[in-house]
Amino acid sequence: MRSASRTSRRRLVGAVGAALLAVPLVTACGSDSGTTINVYYSPEEVFDKVVAKCNEQANGRYTIVYNKLPREGDGQREQMVRRLAANDSEMDILGLDVVWVAEFAEAGWILEWTGQNKAEAERDVFPGPLSTAQWNGKLYAATKNTNVQLLWYDQSLTPTPPKTFDEMIAASERLKAEGKPYQILLTAAEYEGLVVNYNTIVNSAGGHILSEDGKSVVMDQGAVKGLEILKRLATAGVTASDLNAAKEQQVQLGFQQPNSQAAFQINWPFVYASIQSDAPDRFKNLKWAQYPGVNPGQPSKPTIGGFNLAVSAYSRHPQESFEAALCLRNAENQKFQAIEESLPPTIRSVYSDTTPVDRSKPADPKANPTMDQAYPMKDAIVQSLQESESRPLTPAYQNASTVISTILSPPSAIDPPATANRLRRELQDALESKGVLP
Repeated sequence: MRSASRTSRRRLVGAVGAALLAVPLVTACGSDSGTTINVYYSPEEVFDKVVAKCNEQANGRYTIVYNKLPREGDGQREQMVRRLAANDSEMDILGLDVVWVAEFAEAGWILEWTGQNKAEAERDVFPGPLSTAQWNGKLYAATKNTNVQLLWYDQSLTPTPPKTFDEMIAASERLKAEGKPYQILLTAAEYEGLVVNYNTIVNSAGGHILSEDGKSVVMDQGAVKGLEILKRLATAGVTASDLNAAKEQQVQLGFQQPNSQAAFQINWPFVYASIQSDAPDRFKNLKWAQYPGVNPGQPSKPTIGGFNLAVSAYSRHPQESFEAALCLRNAENQKFQAIEESLPPTIRSVYSDTTPVDRSKPADPKANPTMDQAYPMKDAIVQSLQESESRPLTPAYQNASTVISTILSPPSAIDPPATANRLRRELQDALESKGVLP
């Protein structure tokens, strides 16, 4: 989810007064060796408990301190970029959105993973998520958690989930004609969420926005097909009135609110726990399936989200930082965060793990759930990860994303041929850092 939670680049550039120091959740009390490993990472509900586990395992050789970054992606990136540009040696482990690895590696801000550290970071990881930690054939991060969007639907309205966008739009039109809840909810505001949906549709159509090396614009027929689908979806009368402002949380709330007119939502796995706790009536009929495809008989290729852990090139303790990063994203901790806050693991074996998570309450099985109990959508996620693709890998991704979201907003105004030509022109300028970003 968090991969799509970015504000406008304009806000990033204008935030000159943003604070450069984060407040750590764990007091830097030192260790027997006096070594402190500072991890800079986004806010997560139970990451402090993961840090505590790894500190216990370190047995005094070092102490990991969790420095909580801003919640919004732009704020996270801004703080790290400014400090790395100043060669700040107080930063050791960096929590990077999957689209930042190429940029940070190209700038020389993060260290390559080699030897045994590389082998451990790559072991049993899905190829799709692993590709987001690589740049120019080298590994620059360890995958912490991944993310893929699913289609969430009400089985009382649609017993069989649609497999393509055409099927979903047709089902929505039928439900609308019958006077039943019918809306299709998805993120289409002018931000990363719109880019994610467009990228998934393009991938599913067999298209490309950029070249494989991220240096040139392609915008082939599959990319034009993606524009046609977005246009049709936005003008078919099957979406909510707030489509042009919809982000993840609005989509989630729109689906689970009382008397919701939604039949479908496209969103990340975090929505499962929210609907279960906040909308029990809707939860009774909640089902999930893979993201809708484009061509009949061909699966979709969902866009990968998530976070990776990189070691700063300016860290004074790189050896300990690699070790600590491996602990923070090991199978046990990925499983713990999957169960506690629905963060999809990148490690294959976690999905088949049948042992309960340890909450130190062995007398109550409900307090110690298994992956099957707390993560019933895991099979759909595994299937999606096997088909998944990353967003365009380029050091200029921030520029490219800003251009794409601006040109595609609002989706109802898309003119596929003209919009494709504009994207070809302005994306190439963005890759070459020419012109003024929107």
